[in-house]
Amino acid sequence: MKSYFDLTGQVAIVTGCSTGLGVQMAKALANQGAKIVAIARRKELIDEVAKEIADEYKVETLAIQCDITDTDRVNAVIDEVMAKFGRIDILINNAGTGAVAPAEDITDDQFYNEINIDMFGSFRMARAVAKKAMIPAKYGRIINIASMYGMVGNKVAPCSPYHAAKGGVVNMTRGLAAEWGKYNINVNAICPGYFYSPLTKETLDSDFFQQNAQTMIPLSRYGNEGELDTAALFLSSPASSYVTGVILPVDGGYTSM
Repeated sequence: MKSYFDLTGQVAIVTGCSTGLGVQMAKALANQGAKIVAIARRKELIDEVAKEIADEYKVETLAIQCDITDTDRVNAVIDEVMAKFGRIDILINNAGTGAVAPAEDITDDQFYNEINIDMFGSFRMARAVAKKAMIPAKYGRIINIASMYGMVGNKVAPCSPYHAAKGGVVNMTRGLAAEWGKYNINVNAICPGYFYSPLTKETLDSDFFQQNAQTMIPLSRYGNEGELDTAALFLSSPASSYVTGVILPVDGGYTSM
């Protein structure tokens, strides 16, 4: 029996791997045999995540503290991963932030910070991984976690810098896919909708957001834990060898309307 998503022996970096969707995707990859490099700013959290993954899935893990706005640190992290594992097969650019405020009140610092983390941070990671690992190996899978708000606007949570940054991630994905295809590096983006997490549960369960789901989402609900995993697995696996430059919404149909 063929296992389409088997990642045994591959090395996957997941940024923003301290909580929420990053941890869920890292566990999904570990479940298919991938070695996991958990990257985030909060060392105590990624140490805990890496230990939990190693104990549960019996794969090698490595936790590395990194601020993806620091180019020198990003380069040093990739050197450290290559020194330990000798390869990087998968990069999931999940780290991000989100400033919510009316556009007329957004400060220069808020806008710059959003672009610097969500878009430029993803580029820094992709650039370093491609140059140091994937281009020499002539193989790689890069998955940028954008957002449905990188494809459309919204009236529920004003966040124009987030729209701009995630929209940039969407088209940066296409640009990198076009440029690095010759190296057998596939670059794709996932655009999640709203997902339940410990941080979002109270908000999403509020009367306002429940009514919004009924009105704006064809499936009439928000995403549950695990419902992003198979998209990440597909785009991480050798099975997606002819898929690159794709922008995949996982949003219950929000962007179909």
